[in-house]
Amino acid sequence: MKVSKLAIFLTFIQVFACSAYAQGKQAKLRVMSYNIYRGGEMFGRELSQTAKVIQEAEADIVGIQEPRSPKGFTTQKLAKLLDWNHSSNIRKGIILTPYEIIENLDGGVKIKLPTGQEVYAFSLHLPSHPYQPYQLLGIRPKWHKNTNNIEFIKTEAEAIEWAKKARGAEIKKLLKVISSLPDKEAPVFVVGDFNEPSHLDWTEAAAKAGRHPIKVAYPNSVAMVKAGFSDSYRVIYPDEMKNPGLTWSPKYKADDPTTHLDRIDFVYFKGKGLKVTDAKIIGENSENADIVVTPYPSDHRAVVATFTLDKASALKEVK
Repeated sequence: MKVSKLAIFLTFIQVFACSAYAQGKQAKLRVMSYNIYRGGEMFGRELSQTAKVIQEAEADIVGIQEPRSPKGFTTQKLAKLLDWNHSSNIRKGIILTPYEIIENLDGGVKIKLPTGQEVYAFSLHLPSHPYQPYQLLGIRPKWHKNTNNIEFIKTEAEAIEWAKKARGAEIKKLLKVISSLPDKEAPVFVVGDFNEPSHLDWTEAAAKAGRHPIKVAYPNSVAMVKAGFSDSYRVIYPDEMKNPGLTWSPKYKADDPTTHLDRIDFVYFKGKGLKVTDAKIIGENSENADIVVTPYPSDHRAVVATFTLDKASALKEVK
């Protein structure tokens, strides 16, 4: 069999990477959450523009939400454009990655990295209705089919109660799957469009400044923290007033009375030897995003976080 020079070069690179890992070097990994908005083919955009957002983010693992376009599900087409692998369920819990998917799980996958390390990644898209910021602000969104059924509320306790009813069961289900993983110290990523803000954003300071109507300890972000997860964006940018990190929505101006701008897309993480070193927002312009792609094809800005994984975080070492 004739071996090409390219094949020899790629083998050398792989051996070098594995050797560096064996010597105790840290692996680097970029994890992204991206609601592609109705299959990534809205606003007259080509799916290639959605692929470009992922490429510009230099992501290694991407959780996708809203994979269905008016023409059907686009998961396989997007994976083909990127020349990547994807999770077996093309409708729910979608993960895209160039790396080997060695196991499909409920809502996620187990991935083998080039270093030999194995990590878990889960993708969520939680229900958008009822949306507590709208309930608190008296907003009836025209785009939602159940807009006339919104019950307006006034207190933090009511917001927490409604959020639990809307999304609590799905969070519990996910955390049960994660708690059953065989390695309790394994690197785990949970990304998604939670359709619920964070208790780290709706603070007393934010309420006093008029950014949000009141303080709310939103229950699903609290549940993630109690389960041992960290919010990558808030680890890098702990000051919610200085760095709001808004992901909802590029479609609206800041003073639009028909919505409320917020951060509802997250990259959560936990695991031994796992450390977040950077977090960026991907969007339509430099005023609202760290990585700019124009025209921007979605109604959600994406978020990508960079992690290092040390040798101790491996589930399986390179032999």
